[in-house]
Amino acid sequence: MAKQTDTPVIVNRKAKYEYTLVDEFEAGIMLKGTEVKAMRSGNANLSDAYCIFDNGNLIIKSMFIAEYDHGNVNNHETRADRRLLLRKSELKKIKRKLDEKGLTLVPYKIYFTERGFVKLNIWLAQGKKSFDKRNSIKEKDVKRELDREMKKFK
Repeated sequence: MAKQTDTPVIVNRKAKYEYTLVDEFEAGIMLKGTEVKAMRSGNANLSDAYCIFDNGNLIIKSMFIAEYDHGNVNNHETRADRRLLLRKSELKKIKRKLDEKGLTLVPYKIYFTERGFVKLNIWLAQGKKSFDKRNSIKEKDVKRELDREMKKFK
């Protein structure tokens, strides 16, 4: 089992609400030193981020990483495009699925491995309609009520 670390996990909470998650991939991110340090302090946000292909490379756009507090004049841009690191076979598989179906790539979670590398969990996802969103809210409410009732009887 993986060792637990005290580094933060940044999650895109809107993703499960707005999309039906289909297929998961783990990608590395090309980052500068100040970006990694800012992420270790939990200063990142995935809510507006999205992934696109650019010249055969997978790029994450508009992911927010706040400037590092102790950085100098050469601090990083907060919403720069960052390249994702995947195997060629994974890139081909993702590209093929994106072309044939009505799917999109959604960045879901950023975390640190026990070796200190930053990883991004991306999902192939299909957009939900408004009635699907209402159904997921109802399911959440029912689950919450069941948990409450079970807690009373314990």
